[in-house]
Amino acid sequence: MDRVQAARVFIEIVERGSMIAAAEHLDMSRSMVTRYLNEIENWANARLLHRSTRQLSLTPAGESVLRHCHSLISIADEIPLPLQGTTEQVHGHLRIACSRYAADHCLLPILPKYQQQYPNVSIELQLGSATIDLIKERIDLALRISSDLDPNLIAKPLGTCESVLCASDEYIKRHGMPKVLTDLNNHQCLIYSYFGRHGLWYFRNDQEEIAQPIKGTLMANDSEVLLKAALQHMGIAYQPRLDAQPFLDSGKLIEIFPQYQLPELGIHGVYQSRKNMPQALRLLLDMLPSNT
Repeated sequence: MDRVQAARVFIEIVERGSMIAAAEHLDMSRSMVTRYLNEIENWANARLLHRSTRQLSLTPAGESVLRHCHSLISIADEIPLPLQGTTEQVHGHLRIACSRYAADHCLLPILPKYQQQYPNVSIELQLGSATIDLIKERIDLALRISSDLDPNLIAKPLGTCESVLCASDEYIKRHGMPKVLTDLNNHQCLIYSYFGRHGLWYFRNDQEEIAQPIKGTLMANDSEVLLKAALQHMGIAYQPRLDAQPFLDSGKLIEIFPQYQLPELGIHGVYQSRKNMPQALRLLLDMLPSNT
C-alpha cells in the first residue's frame, strides 16, 4: 500500500473533520478512505482517532502520526517529477487484475500501441475473476465484469458483455434440444462457479425477466474452460457471445433459446482514486475502449 497516499488521506481526514468530507475532497470512495485509515493505524499499532457520531478527534498517538505524515508529504513533494511531454519520461509499473475475457477483449488489443508509445512502463497482469481488494493486493487497475458493481468504487465504464446459451451439435443429438426453459432441468449445465453450484440463469422475453434454476456436475471459475467443455459435448454453456460466435458461425456450437435475451453485464475499469493517479495509469485509462 502507498504510504505517501495513506499519509495524504490521514491529513485530509483530520483537516476536514470526517472521512466522508475527506473522500469527497480526494475524489475517492468512502470505503477506500476507511481502508487507508485502517492500514495507517495498523502501521502505527495504535488508535489514531476518537470517533463519535458528531466529530473526530486525534488521540495522542494520532497527533504524533499526523506530524510524521506532514513530514512525509513535505519530503515527497520536494522530489522533482519527470517533465511532461515525451513518451520516454512516462514510466512505472502497473499491476492490473482482470478476467481472461477482459484481458482478451479490452486490454490486449490496446497494449501493443500503449507499450510502443510508453516503453518505460511495465505491466503485470493478475488473471482471475474473483473480486479482490485493490489496496491489499496493490492493484492499480481492475477490469470487472458485473451487473451489480459496488457503488462506492470509482469506475470507468468500458462497455458491455453480451451472453449466449449454446451447446455442441453432438450434445444436442444425444440429449435433445431444450424447447422450454424448464427443460434445462434435464440437461447438464456447465456452471460458472461464481453463479453458485445450483444457481440461476436469467432470461428476458417481452419485458419479463425469468430466473431459471440450473444444475450440473462441472463447474469452473473461467469461462474459457466451460467453452472448451461445451465443444467437447459435455453440456450447455452460458458464454460471452464474442468468445462463442466463431464456433456458432462454424456450426460447432448451436445457440439455444435465441428467442430470449440474456442479461448484458457491464465492463468497468476500477481504480482507487482520480487524485494523484500515476501518469502511466491515466494514459492507459484514456486508451481503453469505451465500448466492447
